[in-house]
Amino acid sequence: MKPKITLKDIANELSVSISTVSKALKNSDEISKDTKDKIKAFAKFYNYRPNNIALSLKNKRTKNIGVVIPDIVHHFFTTVFRGIEKYANQRGYNVIICISDESFDKEVINMEMLANGSIDGFILSLSAETQLKNDFNHLKELLNQGIPIVLFDRVTSEVECDKVILNDKEIAYEATNHFIKTGSKKIALVTTENYFNVSESRRDGYLLALKDNNLKVDENFILTLPYDMENDRLIKEFFQANKIDAVLCVNEIFAIQCMSIIQELGFNVPNDISIIGFTDGILSRFSVPRLSTVAQHGELMGERAAKLLIDRMEWVDEVEEPFKTEVINATLIKRGSSIN
Repeated sequence: MKPKITLKDIANELSVSISTVSKALKNSDEISKDTKDKIKAFAKFYNYRPNNIALSLKNKRTKNIGVVIPDIVHHFFTTVFRGIEKYANQRGYNVIICISDESFDKEVINMEMLANGSIDGFILSLSAETQLKNDFNHLKELLNQGIPIVLFDRVTSEVECDKVILNDKEIAYEATNHFIKTGSKKIALVTTENYFNVSESRRDGYLLALKDNNLKVDENFILTLPYDMENDRLIKEFFQANKIDAVLCVNEIFAIQCMSIIQELGFNVPNDISIIGFTDGILSRFSVPRLSTVAQHGELMGERAAKLLIDRMEWVDEVEEPFKTEVINATLIKRGSSIN
């Protein structure tokens, strides 16, 4: 039996582009007769067959997009969803949202339920348990069935698909560098477990900024908090045990918790301890003092994710565009919680 070949295999063997192969097999007038005959003969000899599953799915659109997010509490995810829905509606698509609640099982169940003829494609941010398990078979199976997926924010290199991410490492570097330029030397990081890809990138930016400014990395200044527990006691003990003059928190909730406990302990924010968080949500804008923060531009991220997905779902040629990873540049917003 001859091995199954793809458009790419034919293109490589005959030293032409994938697009040329696709057009030739569709008898396009753009391709010369000699080239078409050569390509068709080669394809016939090796029993080439198009991806009928993918083509069938493309021809039976529901005009629905499935969105699966880890939770609805964090302001960031609500803004991403707003951006997805706004852009999708403009392109004539409806959006169905499900919450994984940071659960691997709920993420899988939600996707299986929606994939059963309800949607044309998915936009997804991985749950905590999915990243912890490092199990992405449910995503790979859907992709193999021809259902496109766009990952945003929490992504993995294990899955080949379109992605939209933040420049987490660069913006964490900028925030840490801001502390240093305004006189801070003992800078703490309050973060999550490192299986969260965004937290790991923000940690990398923090560490690089310390290194570039010849500041010693003190592991005692890095507080790792569990995502699913009450953290007040751990935060209080951390600030009681360490003399710190600035703290970078990888999300808004950690930052607000830290600021509240720091003030309870009798420290002044920002004169004693400066604080910068992530997200720029409602909590940041109405805290006392108002929180300096990293704006993640969630609505823009949602729009970009929706565009990537819809463009891929509406791609009419059998030759798929290469997968893209788009990077959203965050913005450091300096407010009352840091010395500016």
